[in-house]
Amino acid sequence: MRKTFLLLLLTSVGVANAQKTPGIYGENNWFNGWTSFKPKTADYAPATQILTGVIKENTTLSKRNTYLLMGTVYVPSGVTLTIEPGTVIRGDSDSTGTLTVVKGGKIIAEGTETDPIVFTSNKSASDRKAGDWGGIIVYGDAPLNRHGGLISSIYDTNPLYNVFGGNNENSDSGVLKYVRIEFAGKKIDAKTMLNGLTLGAVGKKTKVEYVQISFAKDDGIEIVGGNVDLNNIISYRNADDDFDFSMGIQSTVNNSIIIRSPFISDNTRSRAFEIDSYDKVENFDPTKKKTVIKLNNVTIVNNDDNSVGLVKEAISLKSDSFLEMNKCVVSGFASFVALDDKYLEGDNFKKVIIKECVVDSCVEVFTNENLVKQDNVNNWFNMPSMMNTISRVGLTSLFKSNDEKKKPDFRLK
Repeated sequence: MRKTFLLLLLTSVGVANAQKTPGIYGENNWFNGWTSFKPKTADYAPATQILTGVIKENTTLSKRNTYLLMGTVYVPSGVTLTIEPGTVIRGDSDSTGTLTVVKGGKIIAEGTETDPIVFTSNKSASDRKAGDWGGIIVYGDAPLNRHGGLISSIYDTNPLYNVFGGNNENSDSGVLKYVRIEFAGKKIDAKTMLNGLTLGAVGKKTKVEYVQISFAKDDGIEIVGGNVDLNNIISYRNADDDFDFSMGIQSTVNNSIIIRSPFISDNTRSRAFEIDSYDKVENFDPTKKKTVIKLNNVTIVNNDDNSVGLVKEAISLKSDSFLEMNKCVVSGFASFVALDDKYLEGDNFKKVIIKECVVDSCVEVFTNENLVKQDNVNNWFNMPSMMNTISRVGLTSLFKSNDEKKKPDFRLK
């Protein structure tokens, strides 16, 4: 009965307006042209130029060259790095090649649907793996909720370039559009790994859209404070969290997808979304904003057997953080949302807004962090006014194509 109801629901709303269907949408499959789901086999030209140290003046990287990031390459305050469509930048493994856009600096990496910009490993196709190089870091002067409003990055000890945060909600750190980031997230010490893309206190005027992050050894995207929105993001088989939000980030994620495998995880608890407001409550400035995340038409897929593996819950929501989900699809997890204990006290869970969403082939819907079912929350989720659907349709029947080896299309059938 559930399957029949779901298919009727999708048919009735999908014919009139594709945007009104749950999950990612588009008249055409917006994966076409710029994405790669087999980056381990891609043939990239060897590097012809080296980038190292500080880029001291406005610079443009040309498609006719292939670039090698050696060590941490800084785009400092007052400098803009422009990258032409089709340019390939390869990260050196031995020196942990990393691109860091410093607070006050700017990156304009605007590829096209037919000519994306690619950041990838410098290793040969047969040797590439997650964590080959550093990744991309962008810092801004938007607010975060630490005392003092500033923080020094854990990824860089250089005090000239590692401080971010401020009061400018509308700050502009540039553009990342039609960009692929592959095999990033190298370990830099016993406790710390870089991410595919790290955004620290990045403001509203920064554009991040049509970005695919694949095979990062740690998080796909980590966002610390700021006010940045994300559109048409693909997080593909990253090891730790796909999106890790903290320190008062105000963000809306639109028309985006997470494609996980339960067999790819780090040694901590990996989720599609980890949402919190602070690392320690004593670091939180109560005069500042708490983390607020809004997800519109986001699809979250565990594209294998969810009865085994390390990836259990799709979303982990911590106290003093807020989540709103509209027209999202989640399929193939042990738990849809794991709430911490404070959210489960009384009716605190009603602070979460989840409407017109589809939860398919998940063992449980709401659980605590020990994956114990929470019946009172599940009953609330199933209220007719929420217009949510629980189904057991399965990945193959739910999506147009979930075959990553070919051209996947994760729009609903």
